[in-house]
Amino acid sequence: MYFKRIGDLRIDRDKTQQEIADMLLCNRQVYARYERGIREIPVSMLIKIAKYYHVSMDYIVELTNIPH
Repeated sequence: MYFKRIGDLRIDRDKTQQEIADMLLCNRQVYARYERGIREIPVSMLIKIAKYYHVSMDYIVELTNIPH
């Protein structure tokens, strides 16, 4: 699912959950729940994450393994 992919992207880029939460303008605990799949992430935030990491939405939602 997308929650594993967003966590992997963050770790691969050496970012903290706090840095990504700040970029998304949300609380770190809320973002941590997105990464664990406890809370569903809004599409608007998925779009911001895709733009931030320069990857496609298809990549984030695991429709493809090609980032672009």
